[in-house]
Amino acid sequence: MAATPEKTKRGKKPAASPAASMDRDELLAAYGTMLLIRRFEEKAGQLYGMGLIAGFCHLYIGQEAVVVGMQHTIGQGDEVITSYRDHGHMLACGMDPKGVMAELTGRSGGYSHGKGGSMHMFSKEKGFFGGHGIVGAQVSLGTGLGFSNWYRENDRVSLTYFGEGASNQGQVYESFNLANLMKLPVVFIIENNRYAMGTSVERSSASRDLSLNGVPWGMPSLAVDGMDVLAVKAAGELAVAHCRAGKGPFLLEMKTYRYRGHSMSDPAKYRTREEVQRMRAEHDSLDSAKKHLEELGITEAALKQLDDEIKARVQEAADFAQASPEPDPAELWTDILVGV
Repeated sequence: MAATPEKTKRGKKPAASPAASMDRDELLAAYGTMLLIRRFEEKAGQLYGMGLIAGFCHLYIGQEAVVVGMQHTIGQGDEVITSYRDHGHMLACGMDPKGVMAELTGRSGGYSHGKGGSMHMFSKEKGFFGGHGIVGAQVSLGTGLGFSNWYRENDRVSLTYFGEGASNQGQVYESFNLANLMKLPVVFIIENNRYAMGTSVERSSASRDLSLNGVPWGMPSLAVDGMDVLAVKAAGELAVAHCRAGKGPFLLEMKTYRYRGHSMSDPAKYRTREEVQRMRAEHDSLDSAKKHLEELGITEAALKQLDDEIKARVQEAADFAQASPEPDPAELWTDILVGV
């Protein structure tokens, strides 16, 4: 399945795009997870508007196919690390929506006992090594995870996500250099949703093809339709197989789109309402997956029932969060230092 990139004067050309495929059960599971993320984030937006979520809150609505497709390419023991737009990654990794929502609302039932909020949740059990608030910093940490796997020779892979804005940070290129120099098993994933904060990628990056950003280090890459879960999974399989084979890192540029503002406090006046509506109407990842499922014989009624079940699950998470007590003041003194 894998295509071997050809050598160029500067490194390697992007690999050929692999064929996209999922069987009926796998696609239904992927659709269910994307739908869970969408409904969860919609509810989080509501709770933020009600004043039940404070601080920063970056929603993943529109980008669901990226993390869900990639999760279908990895297994137990592989690692995921990302930036502050992280709720979707948590849910895709299998973290409990109750614990995620409780953390968003600053309650003791949350994954960080109510002390981390939207940007700082972790689950070693699920292989999720956090969302991180410093732009681009998680790329170095994800490279460190890859180094750990390389050192231990354990055949594990690190999926390291970052946005197109972070792709211009210096530590990103330092990480590219080290990962390629040492042949570390890291899949670098640029979630190019077109807008870093309020600045379009055309205005912030001289590179017009972010998938080529790894070329100076000889890193193979792919540009992927990040709104198509089938295409994401196919490209992810190629990248993960490359890493597991000991060939070093792989770069994926996921061309995706966020429907909401950069965060809940962003009015998003830097783009038109028509642009957002056009993306929703013509490129929505849920609509695309739903169409494929209907072609495979899944009825509209069955999909409606699935949506109802997921809405109930999300409401249960919201109820749990609001019923969970606030952290005891003594929590201020816990999780500060690691005992030796």
